[in-house]
Amino acid sequence: MGLAVVRTRAQLGMEAPAVRVEVNVGKRGVPTFQIIGMPETTVREARDRVKTAILNSEFDFPIAKIVVNLSPAELPKQGARFDLAIALGILVASEQLDDQQLDELEVYGELALDGAVRNMSGALPSLLACQQAGRRALIPKGNESEAGLLRQPVAYTVPSLKVAAEHLGGQRRLDVVQPTKLAVAPVLTGDIADVHGQEQAKRALLLAAAGGHHVLFVGPPGTGKTMLAQRLLGLMPPLEEAAALEVAAIESLAGIPFSPERWRQRPFRAPHHSCSAAALVGGGCEIQLNMIIYN
Repeated sequence: MGLAVVRTRAQLGMEAPAVRVEVNVGKRGVPTFQIIGMPETTVREARDRVKTAILNSEFDFPIAKIVVNLSPAELPKQGARFDLAIALGILVASEQLDDQQLDELEVYGELALDGAVRNMSGALPSLLACQQAGRRALIPKGNESEAGLLRQPVAYTVPSLKVAAEHLGGQRRLDVVQPTKLAVAPVLTGDIADVHGQEQAKRALLLAAAGGHHVLFVGPPGTGKTMLAQRLLGLMPPLEEAAALEVAAIESLAGIPFSPERWRQRPFRAPHHSCSAAALVGGGCEIQLNMIIYN
C-alpha cells in the first residue's frame, strides 16, 4: 500500500490544464474512498464507477482508506474523464500494477461498470496539450479519429481498464495511433456563380474575401442573405491545418464526432432570424459553443 501519481487533464474551455491524480491507499484507518480537489458531482460519483469497474476487471479493490487528490486543488474538476486515471492510480498504489510507464503517460477516459473505457468530449484539446508537453496518452477507443488528426503519434487507444493495465504491466503492447491521411474536403455550400442578380451583394462578398474584411447583410427575410453568406465559403481558401485543428477542437468540446468530409472546411452557421440571443450564444450554466465563419 502506498502513493501513486497519474497525469491527466481537465477541461477549461479551449484549454486543457494539467491535473495530477494523487492516490494514497493507507494501511491504517477505517476503509473509506474519498475524492478531494474541488470535484463536482460527476467526479465524486467516480467512486462507485471505479470500484465496480476494478472488481469486474478481475482486480482486487483494496479494503483500506483511499484518498484521491486532484491537483491543483483550486481548479474546478468536472466530467467523468478522470475515471481511468483514478482506477489506474488505485491499482498502482495497492501494488497490483507497476508504475514505471506512468511518468511518461497521460490518461483520460470514463469507465463503465464492466470496465470498458467510454469515449469523452474534448479529447482533442487534451491531446494537443499532451503533444506540446512531450508525452503520450491513453485514450478511449472511441476517440481514435481525433488522435489521428495529430501529425505526430501521441496516443494509445484502450477499450477497457484491463487492457490499459496489461499495457502498463508489459503483458500487452498497444500500437500508437498513426496520423490519418486526410484530403481537403470540397465546399458543399454552393458557388457564387449560381446566384443570379444581386450584383452589389456579390461584389461585396468578393471584396470581403479578397481583402479579409467583415461583411454585414441587412434586409427582410427571404431576400437571399443566408444564400449569399454561404457562397462566401467558396470564395475563400481552405483552412490552414492549425486553424482546422482549432475548429476540430471546438467540435470535440461540443461533442460533435469528427468527420473527414469536413476536414479544413470553414464552419458555417445559419441561425433563424427569429432566434433569441440566448438561443444564439447559449444560456444557463453550461457554455454552448456556436461556430461562425472562421476569418
